[in-house]
Amino acid sequence: MIRVLGDFDLAEDAVQEAFVQAVRTWPLRGVPDNPGAWITTTARNRAIDRLRRERTLREKTETLTRLAELERLGGDERDMSAIPDDRLRLIFTCCHPALAIDTRVALTLKTLGGLSTGEIARAFLVAETAMAQRLVRAKRKIRDAAIPYRVPPPELLDERLDGVLATLYLVFNEGYGSTSGPLVRAELCEEAIRLTRVLAELMPAQPEARGLLALMLLQHSRSDARVDADGELVLLENQDRARWDHAAIDEGLALLDSAIAERRPGPYQVQAAIAALHARAPRAEDTDWPQIAALYSRLVEIAPSPVVELNRAVAVAMADGPARGLPLVDALAAELDGYHLFHSARADLLRRLDRREEAANAYRRALELATNPSERAFLERRLDELTRP
Repeated sequence: MIRVLGDFDLAEDAVQEAFVQAVRTWPLRGVPDNPGAWITTTARNRAIDRLRRERTLREKTETLTRLAELERLGGDERDMSAIPDDRLRLIFTCCHPALAIDTRVALTLKTLGGLSTGEIARAFLVAETAMAQRLVRAKRKIRDAAIPYRVPPPELLDERLDGVLATLYLVFNEGYGSTSGPLVRAELCEEAIRLTRVLAELMPAQPEARGLLALMLLQHSRSDARVDADGELVLLENQDRARWDHAAIDEGLALLDSAIAERRPGPYQVQAAIAALHARAPRAEDTDWPQIAALYSRLVEIAPSPVVELNRAVAVAMADGPARGLPLVDALAAELDGYHLFHSARADLLRRLDRREEAANAYRRALELATNPSERAFLERRLDELTRP
């Protein structure tokens, strides 16, 4: 719909109207054989109706062109073959270099990933109102500048690669540790992996695309072991490694080796190398934490951020003890006060140092910020263990 209409808001409105119609009619008539195609066809018809109303008010060349394009699409509810390609085109449209990098990523997460504005704001550590304004401006710019809805020619792919990779990884991250609901949203993880696989095939000369695919596969391989039978969070050190997907691990390791062999390191390859060290350890106590800390130091050099610094501090604590890691965590307090994982990591180090009251206060602050039920339940258990007489 966005491809045909060239207008995010009009496309979204048409699809929302189609969903409303589905809610009204499907309980009475039954679910169609192809629900996705039914939604697409109904949304197309709603858009045609709206464009025809526009035409009666003012004759516009572009409106007539869009209407003709919509009507040429026809109404075959069985034909959904264009959808996977459309998703990749949408990523490249949203990641146009005319938009700021953060805006490119945020817009794609909203449109393709199905994330709410609040979830996207959380990923960027900004206020929801600020993110909402950013999204509105981005949609308007794409419409007014007539940015084309297409995968660009090969000579223009590289300038969009960073935004596309960042978008795919953030979609994956929301699936791997969702803002609300179940801890793991497998459908988001799998869609991000599928699209990254397509991208890696589209850009075989880019080792970072393979690095990102390797990272996703290695992380997603642990998904089944990250919650127990009751849906409770299981920390990496306590996971049953027999439940890891070893076929995904093998594929991820092979992709990583292929990417590293080109000797053009990037942040996703470094993160995949960290995930590989976890994957290769037969037991938690066999994990090579000094090497992980060293890799995080390298990641700080090439892709610095407070969250990367936090991960490095935790790795240092695991390698050299909590007394070494805690000052590194505390140094990030001003930048990460609104990030629940900062407070939960700090609480864990204080707990391991037997500074129980300070640890309890840090867990309370993490609870104020955490939104996922599984994470909240874990934090509540830890807090209860510290405050129980």
